[in-house]
Amino acid sequence: MTALILHNIRSVHNVGSIFRTADAAGVEKIFLSGYTPAPLDRFKQPRKDFAKVSLGAEKTIVWEQIKNLPPLIKRLKHEDFMIVAVEQDKDSTSIFDWKQKNPQQKIVLVLGNEVRGLSKPTLNLCDKIVEIPMRGKKESLNVSVAAGIAMFTLLK
Repeated sequence: MTALILHNIRSVHNVGSIFRTADAAGVEKIFLSGYTPAPLDRFKQPRKDFAKVSLGAEKTIVWEQIKNLPPLIKRLKHEDFMIVAVEQDKDSTSIFDWKQKNPQQKIVLVLGNEVRGLSKPTLNLCDKIVEIPMRGKKESLNVSVAAGIAMFTLLK
């Protein structure tokens, strides 16, 4: 099984785009944590802005909304998932150089806020931190673009 955790992503368009790409990559479940927008609004009605970007992927991928990230990560570790953060950090490895030791192990990719990324306490809970090398003048990619690269690179 492969899954994503989207933590404190603020843009509904980014989240909808990630759902669409996750469907294409074969992701089975997406966890929405913190204030990440869900496909349904607070009245449990479908969000039109979400559906416009996701093109219905929210109907084909199982998703769950949670508030607190640490208990979720601990639960997934207990279920034998490898937790892999996609983040620039002094302890990260290039996403293109890292090889999973046990390709049969279930994996969860964790992506964070568009500006702040993932906090150090969150990174400390993860089993591995990978980053996408930047070769140009910009220091980062849009989170939905980074998610796509990570999914198609790591979730083979």
